[in-house]
Amino acid sequence: MKDIYKNPMLYYVAAAVIVGLWPLLVWAIYLPAAREDIQEQMAQYEQAAPVMMGILTLDPERLEFADSDAAGTEFAYANAVRWIGDRCGIPPSNTNLNSSMIITTKEQKSQTAIVDLKQVEIVKFAKFLSMIQLRWPNLQCERVKIDKKEVLPDTWDVNIRFKYYY
Repeated sequence: MKDIYKNPMLYYVAAAVIVGLWPLLVWAIYLPAAREDIQEQMAQYEQAAPVMMGILTLDPERLEFADSDAAGTEFAYANAVRWIGDRCGIPPSNTNLNSSMIITTKEQKSQTAIVDLKQVEIVKFAKFLSMIQLRWPNLQCERVKIDKKEVLPDTWDVNIRFKYYY
């Protein structure tokens, strides 16, 4: 019985059988599974397409993030606050930025900043916060303090503490 394993004909035949079974295996098992996967993905896309178009019609400015020239540049708080503030209708005179130095702890670089928005509408603030965090995913909002201006309707002073991880 041990002599059969020493015979090279066994390996020639076994290799031919395996090579012959491979296309059959692909045709019988892998191809139908791939067809089912593609049909499932197409069905998911058909369900998601109206939702994507709805988002696009409600917020067309999201395309600006994909086409942005600033996508390859290094993050800077001053540029980010000014860029997002312009898109949200917050004038530069109503923004104040205080950023700290870049700190390295346990091989992780981070930088904190405090952004003050004066006399801003709550919708503009919410859009500002949403857009800045959408544009820079490594930027985390650590604290938000909102104070209502009692004299003016829908006018708020906002203090935001951000932390950016490099």
